[in-house]
This record gives sequence, structure tokens and C-alpha cells, in this order.
Amino acid sequence: MPLHVTEFLLSPEQHTLGPIVVLHGDDRYMKQEAIHAIEPIVLGEEEDTSITRFDGKRLEKELPPSTLFDELKTVSMWGDQRLVIVDEAEKFVSAFRSRLEKYLEAPSKSSLLILDVKSWNKSTKLAKTVAKIGLDLECKELKGSQLAKWIADTAEQVHQKQISRDASLLLVELVGTHCGQIHQELSKLATFVGEAARISPDDIRAVVGGWKAETTWAMTDAVRDGNIGVALKYLDNLLVAGEAPQKILGGLNFVWRKYFKATQLAVQGTPLRQALKESGVFPRDIDSSDRYLRRLTRQRAEKIGQWLLDADLNLKGNSRLDPRLELEQLLFLLSGCA
Repeated sequence: MPLHVTEFLLSPEQHTLGPIVVLHGDDRYMKQEAIHAIEPIVLGEEEDTSITRFDGKRLEKELPPSTLFDELKTVSMWGDQRLVIVDEAEKFVSAFRSRLEKYLEAPSKSSLLILDVKSWNKSTKLAKTVAKIGLDLECKELKGSQLAKWIADTAEQVHQKQISRDASLLLVELVGTHCGQIHQELSKLATFVGEAARISPDDIRAVVGGWKAETTWAMTDAVRDGNIGVALKYLDNLLVAGEAPQKILGGLNFVWRKYFKATQLAVQGTPLRQALKESGVFPRDIDSSDRYLRRLTRQRAEKIGQWLLDADLNLKGNSRLDPRLELEQLLFLLSGCA
């Protein structure tokens, strides 16, 4: 089974590299992080003259394939080990798969080959050989629970900080799912909280969001409190500043998914305040959220999930309505004013 690159990066020295490592997927940042982690394992304190990098497209079109295999067999003048990297190796692998398979029957003991590809067919003889004698690292964006786990693991193992699930979700809403950007923000957050052991949602709002995030939360508070005029003003400020409609919707989703979950729990018999707590509503917002859902009424609150889904689909092309009008309509619905 392939190993996700994020798992490898948490403890790279614990993994056996073998004569070949394949980095497959479209996350360029994580591929480079994997290479940076592999370099000292293979080369120790040697100079970077023991590293040779090929452009896979040029290797496939302009240079004979023997160029790569000769390089792999070359003994380094600076040490015992060499690192040979083929970037964008997709077409090279397809064109010279049999040569690679033959090379791996008796690979150089002094060189590690790294292939950087977007896709990797695990049913081929080459892929099966790599899985047996080398390392197969999946470099794709993480989603959902896998991403949340990576954020928590990185915060703890790299920065010695705890981060709550809500804080992780908020970080993703503000930054996106790109691990490189998330990693950079975690570094800033760890510095910001100083000696504190935990990174909170408030820390993320202060460090990551900037004024756009603050405006988004002010807008959601205004919607929740029924101040639709104020909410529309904040929406206008965000759009004029160039904030993407989908990102604004992401902020609304972050808050109202919790309200929708709380509504579902309440319908099943959980007291509303307890349902809000179990749904992840911040303790300081329990009172205002309780008042909001009672004002909205159960009948309308049960439609929150559909409203959010419709808005998402409409912004993605299901509607010809201007994105501003889509968001304004959603704000009216969520506020209970429509």
C-alpha cells in the first residue's frame, strides 16, 4: 500500500528508502518537502554536488535514456551515495518503463532514484517492483478527517502545540486544503501563542484571517442576530475587496453547518443548548445561538442544510444569478428575514 507523504514526513528516518522512491500526485509542495527530507538520509553531510536533477520532459525528448542510467551507476567523487531525481517524469516512465524495470533487477547500491510523476498505475510490473524494494509516496491533497489528523499531528509533533477540531476546521476554511499553506500558518500560529499549549479558533482569527476574516465573522454575527442591513454591508465590503464568493460561503458554512447539526439533534430529543454544544458551537456563542434558532423556528432551521447546498451549487454554475445576489439571498434566508 502506498504511504501518504504526510505520514512519511512526520518520521522520514523510520522508513526504508531502497533504490527508488516514487512521488506521485499533484501536490508540488509536499513533493519538495519529501525530497528535502530524503537528502540528509541518503547523503548525510555531503555536498549537493552528489545530487543530479533531470527534467523528465527533456530526458524523454532530447537526451538518450542511457543518460539517466549512466548517472545512476556513476560513483560520486564526494561520497559514497548519490541522489538522482527526475522531475515531471510521467512521459519518461511511460516511454522507458521496460528500461526502468530492467534497471531495478540489479539497481546501483550507491544511488537512490526519485521519480516525480502525477499519476502512478499500481498494476504495472514497475509499480509492483517499487512497492517491493523501494518506497511509493502518495502526494495528493488530503481531505476531511485525514487533513484534520495531519493538522493535529503536525501541530503536536513539529510545533509541540495542541489544536482543537474546531480550530482545524476554521484553519481549512480560511487557508484551504493545501498542506504547504497550512504548514506555514501553523508556524505563525505556534510563534503567536508563545508558551500557550493550545491553538484556539480565536488565535486563528487573529493570525490567519486578517480583516477579511474578522469582517466575515462580523457578518455571520449580524445574520444570526437578525441585523440583515449590517450583514449586507459587511458582504459588500468583502466583495469590493475582492474576496471570492465561494470563500465567503465557506465562512457561512463553517457556522451554519453547526446550527443544522444542532437542529437535527434537537429534533431527535436532545435539549437545544446541549445540541449546540455537541455540534461544536463555541461556549461564548451558546446563548446567542439558542436565541437565534428559536427565533428562526424549527421548520426553517431544518432547511439550513438545503439552503447551503443550493447556494454552493448555484455559485458553481447551476444558476445564472450574479454571485452577489446569490449570497444576499442566502443571508436573508439564514437571518429569518426572507
